[in-house]
Amino acid sequence: MGSIRARGNGGNLFFDFRYQGKRCREQTLLPDTPGNRKKLQEVMDRIEAEITLGNFNYALHFPNSKNGDLTVGALASLKAQQQIGPLFKEFAEEWYEENKVQWKRSYQKIVRGTLDSKLIPHFGEMSVGKIAKSDILKFRASLAKVGREIPGKELSHDRINHILTPLRMILNEASERFEFNTPCLGIKPLKIARQDIEPFSLEEVRQILNHVRSDYCNYYVVRFFTGLRTGEVDGLQWQYVDFENRRILVRETVVQGEIDSTKTPESCREVEMSEPVYAALMEQKQVSYRKSKFVFCNGHGGPLEHRNVTQRVWYPLLKHLGIKKRRPYQTRHTAATLWLASGENPEWIARQMGHSTTQMLFTVYSRYVPNLTRRDGSAIDQLLRARGFTDE
Repeated sequence: MGSIRARGNGGNLFFDFRYQGKRCREQTLLPDTPGNRKKLQEVMDRIEAEITLGNFNYALHFPNSKNGDLTVGALASLKAQQQIGPLFKEFAEEWYEENKVQWKRSYQKIVRGTLDSKLIPHFGEMSVGKIAKSDILKFRASLAKVGREIPGKELSHDRINHILTPLRMILNEASERFEFNTPCLGIKPLKIARQDIEPFSLEEVRQILNHVRSDYCNYYVVRFFTGLRTGEVDGLQWQYVDFENRRILVRETVVQGEIDSTKTPESCREVEMSEPVYAALMEQKQVSYRKSKFVFCNGHGGPLEHRNVTQRVWYPLLKHLGIKKRRPYQTRHTAATLWLASGENPEWIARQMGHSTTQMLFTVYSRYVPNLTRRDGSAIDQLLRARGFTDE
């Protein structure tokens, strides 16, 4: 009775059977897994059936064996004849069509771009069941080399991880449908160095608002004192500005010039207007209310293009003022740190920022607010003095 065995612990599988009174062992390159054992056992069953019927052709099954035979090369040929699943390019398209309905339009474009520019060109002609862990690691290594001839242009670990995410999703789904072991096991995302936030000081905010182009002053007042994300402020529409209750209703965002839903369910929120924000929006109403549905718009009434504003207005202003160059997104961090420093309730701040919990406030922003990290008992002393429990 023939069997499928492995050489030692973790060794590759081999066929073990008797033919014409001789024990035959034929090595393979397949690792010892339940799936591989199942496939090879099916071959073994066919061999034994042919031996029983008297029509077994050793050379046909094992053309490179010394017995007349199956060797590594023959097994590779056998495996090639037994392709598992469709070509990657075919299954990737099927997977994309099945899943895009649950994604925002902006994410659909990101995944589509990753498939067309990176994944399909590299893996397209390979069967999903033949893509090995080593193939993925080599691909990842090739991504890390992109742009290295130009300092600062190479792909970041974060970008590489985002490219590998749909690849992992596709292969994991294919492994379930076509019953093979996913090659993604054990491949962890590349580590990303934590980037410190760099909020602006209140004095820097004052400098920026005093010197920015007059047609962008209201825009940056809203950015600095509401914590809105770039897409949220650029996509803000007048229908979502509630002057009566002094609230901004964050309901939509603009991504690549198109209106889309907010980043997360928690991002759909109401942001309170401080006095400077209320005044800025009232002034802006005189400028754009009759011109566009967007609070801040371009000359054609459409939403602002943030890259254009950043390069033509934001960075030149910081350079002119001698303020360290920082992304406009730091205005959001500035709002959070100013709220914390002024003693606002952390739960209220989390809601304003669109966070589901206060965890990010205390892990990301706490070092900018000394009182949040003090452990010397002075806070309770101040409270007790204020309530008359102790003498001044």
